[in-house]
Amino acid sequence: MQEQERTGKSPRAQSRVGLRDIAEALGISQTAVSFAINDKPGVSDETKRNVKEMARKLGWTPTYAAQALGSSRTMTVGFAPSRSADDYQTESFMLHFMAGAQLALSRKGYGLLFSPCTSLDEEIQVYRDWAKRKRVDAVVLVDLRSNDPRPRLLRELGMPAVLAGGPDPDDIVPSLSIDDSRTMESVLVHLSLLGHQRIAYLSGDSHLDYCMERTKAFESFTSTRGLGPLWVEFTDFDVNKAVAITQRLLVEEEPPTAFIFESETLAAASIRVITEVCVRQSELSGKDGGRRYPYNMPATVSFEDSFICRSLYPSVTAVHRDAGEYGTLVAKLLLKSLSGRPVSGNRKVLTPQLIIRESTRLAAAD
Repeated sequence: MQEQERTGKSPRAQSRVGLRDIAEALGISQTAVSFAINDKPGVSDETKRNVKEMARKLGWTPTYAAQALGSSRTMTVGFAPSRSADDYQTESFMLHFMAGAQLALSRKGYGLLFSPCTSLDEEIQVYRDWAKRKRVDAVVLVDLRSNDPRPRLLRELGMPAVLAGGPDPDDIVPSLSIDDSRTMESVLVHLSLLGHQRIAYLSGDSHLDYCMERTKAFESFTSTRGLGPLWVEFTDFDVNKAVAITQRLLVEEEPPTAFIFESETLAAASIRVITEVCVRQSELSGKDGGRRYPYNMPATVSFEDSFICRSLYPSVTAVHRDAGEYGTLVAKLLLKSLSGRPVSGNRKVLTPQLIIRESTRLAAAD
């Protein structure tokens, strides 16, 4: 208490190390310490090393306001994907992706500003607003579309960005994409080896590049192998639409013996309908020696893996990607760009793995 009265400062305030303390310890000016801490020109490399070493010894850490003021940076990365509110409640991939990105960003003192949008127009307006207010230093893009206006807009706004997915056909925004160019082929090889020839693919959004890439791979493989009849249906990631399509296909004269779903939520909702149909068929055909549930179910595969796929019965064969690691790698690419190092082009990372479960092990083709 006497010490507080003498100095006029609380013990907590006294424990906070500032640039002045570092300057006094080294016998140099506070300005020189500021230049060294922020890696600005005007001081020697030796001074920078000495200042950073003393800062470490004294336990100095930068305050957010001082760091932003000193570097003209917000230390914030923006993320404003346009998706429905339901997607964030049911889709685990994006949540793990954001967690991985934040992990990498926080190690460099950056935060992730998440601003979900309901449309592309809203997302574009968010970028304009961020640029006008200098709210973020850079942004992470996802879900590249055909004729996507966002890369060109961000270049016009002078806002650095990286793309998760792609590549950007105009090579404006550097990107990291998951190497799933052969993933559809792996899924179809697995199904065809089990004897399936009538396969339905319930895709996502026809405007998204990765959905179209998978669709092209599906059509190319099935055409080459002479499989058919085949179905490609776009659900727009709408669960109700996926269920309606599944119901319609199940009453075809020759229904699919296998279904491929774009996401685990589409698969889960559709499997419920499939189960209801197959249980009824099992009751009718069981007396005649026909296949009984669950062996009469069509095979199902999901292009996204999560606890949903593991928890369902039958458990769902799925394409597994480490979304957290993917987010970390994308964030590191952005940090590299922000540090001034050259970043360009597209790289593919994290080859997915097909996890075989009951939904294809139990189901056999006709």
